[in-house]
Amino acid sequence: MCMLDPKSGFCLGCKRTIEEIGRWAMLDDSQRKAILEQLPGRKA
Repeated sequence: MCMLDPKSGFCLGCKRTIEEIGRWAMLDDSQRKAILEQLPGRKA
C-alpha cells in the first residue's frame, strides 16, 4: 500500500507520484521503464 509524503508528493515506499500510481496499469513497458529509471534519484 502506498503512503504519500505530503512534502515531496512521492510514495514513501515505491517513490512514485499519485499520478504515476494511478496510471500504472495503463502504461506500456517503455513508459513504465522511464518512470522506474527516475526512482533512484527521488527522495520522499
